[in-house]
Amino acid sequence: MQLDRYIAEDRILDLKGRDLKSVLVEMLDAVCEKKPKLSKRSLLKELINRENAMTTYLGRGVILPHIRVNMRSRFIFAVGRSKNGIEYDGFSGPEKVHLVFVLLASEKERNYLQVLASIARAFRDESFVERLVSAPSHEVFREYLLAGFSGVQSELSAQQTKINKLIFLQTARLAKGAEASSILFFADTMIGGVEEIPDFGETPTVLISSKLLDLHATSSTVPTLHIQAFSSKRFSQLRSAALIGLGRGLFKFNDKICCVGGIADSNQFDSVVLIDIKQEFRSVLTNKGSVLPSNVKPEVIERVIAIATELTVEGREGKKIGALFVIGDSGKVEALTKPLVLNPFYGYKPEDRNILNPFMDETVKEFSSIDGAFIIKGDGVIVSAGSLINVPDYDHKLPSGLGARHAAAFAISLATQCVSIVISSSSGQVTLFRNGVMLPLIEKGVSGGF
Repeated sequence: MQLDRYIAEDRILDLKGRDLKSVLVEMLDAVCEKKPKLSKRSLLKELINRENAMTTYLGRGVILPHIRVNMRSRFIFAVGRSKNGIEYDGFSGPEKVHLVFVLLASEKERNYLQVLASIARAFRDESFVERLVSAPSHEVFREYLLAGFSGVQSELSAQQTKINKLIFLQTARLAKGAEASSILFFADTMIGGVEEIPDFGETPTVLISSKLLDLHATSSTVPTLHIQAFSSKRFSQLRSAALIGLGRGLFKFNDKICCVGGIADSNQFDSVVLIDIKQEFRSVLTNKGSVLPSNVKPEVIERVIAIATELTVEGREGKKIGALFVIGDSGKVEALTKPLVLNPFYGYKPEDRNILNPFMDETVKEFSSIDGAFIIKGDGVIVSAGSLINVPDYDHKLPSGLGARHAAAFAISLATQCVSIVISSSSGQVTLFRNGVMLPLIEKGVSGGF
């Protein structure tokens, strides 16, 4: 879905208030002016209570207050800018907030968490935030905001256009000659995303993006795989995309995929590669059906991979972090685990401890320093952290140098229908285990390119 359709121009504001409550009043005035059935007093109370219970600060001077509302509309957005900034208690103390994005979602809306994540991801683009805050006028601010959420593409130079057309021509020939089942585009190559997808006849196309936004305004039927990546190693991102695509049924075991990529934000494609899924994933898939268990949502795996990638790049307080995530088949998994510490997620609502909730990112990263594993249900709800994996001994067929964390991931993936993802504390490599087979996703120290 296109998010910009929910941003009405009369709900894009330059804020006058100096504190959170006053700016929320301004924004709710704009919302309720044309939605008289909504109670401004009730909405304000719920938004303030939500902020007090759990911060919605995204960093970079952006907050995203959000609540569910009993209303007919699926979503209502309001966006405000404060040039001088308002005082706000952020992650590490007082912060100046310059952008406030209010999200009201219907209580019946199923895609609430996905939309919340999409908005949060958009504001992780530092250049996008800077453009909005520094926009010289309200009209320009509104233009930048709508452009950012509609995926408007920057105009290409003639030379870039010529090279891209040449790449597309060769892609068509390779896909036809190799009988490829799909063509994947790295959408992050283009500033604002790939807006116009070339026509490859009967060969369907798929976009790979690290941004949780609909980047193909003119091609709404083209599926997008949102795969976070923090390096120039596009093959790592591609392998994760193929994995998620298998889980979603976009690809099959015997498929060949033609992949087109380029340097992020360069507006120029420079590489074409052909991937044989059977060869790439044969160790995981051989006669064992789906690479993902039926009880695990692909977007949950995607989210865990993104967090694991961030942790391996950022670490925690300047130090490398090792972590283990066990996803799916939680009933059997829980029977094979025991707590090492008091469960930090106990007592919270499922919605507030769901890995798909973008405000869980920092919480998960903070608890990653605890010994033990994160146990996560297939729908994304975090059951526990700091859990000890206690399974029967298996004949470990792991490379030398891998420790207890990898052994536990191997064993639990063999004993149950789960997926386990490990971050190595020594190398930072991210590895997925399924059916007792290991599959490296992010390999640190490997040079860039495909």
